[in-house]
Amino acid sequence: MYSLVHKTEKAHEDSIWTCAWGKPKKTNTPNDPDNNNENSRDSVRSSDDEPPEYIVTGSVDDTVKVWEQKDGSLKLKHKLTGHGLGVVSVAVSADGTKCASSSLDSSLKLWDLESGDKLSSIEVGPVDIWSVVFSPDDKFIISGSHAGKIHMYGTESGKQEQTLDTRGGKFTISVAYSPDGKYIASGAIDGIINIFDVTYGKVLRTLEGHAMPIRSLSFSPDSQLLLTASDDGHMKIYDVKDANVAGTLSGHASWVLGVAFAPDGQKFASCSADCTVKIWQLGGRQCLHTFKEHNDQVWSVKYHPEKNNFLTSVSEDKSINLYEYPQ
Repeated sequence: MYSLVHKTEKAHEDSIWTCAWGKPKKTNTPNDPDNNNENSRDSVRSSDDEPPEYIVTGSVDDTVKVWEQKDGSLKLKHKLTGHGLGVVSVAVSADGTKCASSSLDSSLKLWDLESGDKLSSIEVGPVDIWSVVFSPDDKFIISGSHAGKIHMYGTESGKQEQTLDTRGGKFTISVAYSPDGKYIASGAIDGIINIFDVTYGKVLRTLEGHAMPIRSLSFSPDSQLLLTASDDGHMKIYDVKDANVAGTLSGHASWVLGVAFAPDGQKFASCSADCTVKIWQLGGRQCLHTFKEHNDQVWSVKYHPEKNNFLTSVSEDKSINLYEYPQ
């Protein structure tokens, strides 16, 4: 059964534009770091030892909020302040311990999720940053700029380590890093998508097919496919290796603002300015269900990092929704 599990209304004082889901990696017990005995394995598997799960949200109200998710409900853990204008993008590190946020004030900040402490403010210069992501190994934070460039900042150093150039590209408003660490994809305001080879720092593929801004990008878990969302109301699935369009999907009545693959890569979700969240089957290229629980445009949708049927969305209506559906 497709169901709305939980709704947090008035989660922020203004529109919520971005969200990310994080779960810290489970650590070994100090008494048995190698987990070589059965008792230790039982202890690690115990639900009491499960690390907390976080949903991070960013809003036009200039704040980042960290919510602890447990049994389908949300409890506010931290309200993070320091940005001077709306927060447009948040990302959680692969190890689940840190969060990066970017704002219209041209700042990029790094936070500790457990303590809520600000770890660093990264100087990015007078540029607009619309999207931030971590590299799979958590060594870099990647952002796109209005000049069409992709900047890679060292998570530890807080300094710009590398720049990838889209060769005269337009304003970059979406960025994604492939799970295998080989590719970075960027989506521009003119509908052009560039895929970079990280090793060589050069454009590997330039993908066309959209005529309007690319709001969101998502690599499949195996890094073979790239899913795109555009203001033209369509989603496209590209084969990364061959740069071919493997599918075009329609169904939303307005801009598609967010897309996200499920952890197993068999389904994906989309959200739109038409106030809906849709669940799609990858194999059949068909919509399985439409959630209509928001009453304003839905800016972002993200899956739980481990559960293929559990996801969250955030909206202009200031609410956070949690959904669940059959496996």
